[in-house]
Amino acid sequence: MNTLKVGDKVPAFSAKDQDGNTIQLSDYSGKKLIVFFYPRANTPGCTAEACNLRDNYSELQAQGFELLGVSEDSEKKQSNFKNKYEFPFPLLADEDHTVIDAFGVWGLKKFMGKEYDGIHRKTFVVDEKGIVSKVIDKVKTKDHAAQLLA
Repeated sequence: MNTLKVGDKVPAFSAKDQDGNTIQLSDYSGKKLIVFFYPRANTPGCTAEACNLRDNYSELQAQGFELLGVSEDSEKKQSNFKNKYEFPFPLLADEDHTVIDAFGVWGLKKFMGKEYDGIHRKTFVVDEKGIVSKVIDKVKTKDHAAQLLA
C-alpha cells in the first residue's frame, strides 16, 4: 500500500457519488479539500466520524474546506447513509477502488486476531493545487473536526 504523504500530488480521479453524479478531483481545483476514508457506511465508528464532521461543517467551510467522504459502499448504501444523517457533503461510492487506490488506503488490517484487507480510516487535507497538506492516520471518530481545525 503506497499511501499518499504530505507534499504528494493527488492523482486525478473520478468516481460516482451517492446520487450517481460524477465527482472529479478537478471539481475542487482552487479549493481546500478534506477527503475522509471510512471502512463502511452506517457502522458506529464511521457514523460518529461523519456526524462529527457534519456538526462542524459550517466551521470547516468558514476555513475554506470542502469535504468528500469515501468508502467502497454502493451508491444505494451511501445514499441511505447520507439521507439518514443529513450529511451536507457528498459520499463517493468507490466500488472499483479508483479513489481508494489513488490515495493508497487499502491494505492489511487486523481485527480481533483476524487479518484481512480493507480500507484504512485515514483523512487527507488537499490544498488548492491538489497537493496533500495534512494526513491524519489516527482519526478520533468522535472528535475528528477538532483534529482538522487544529
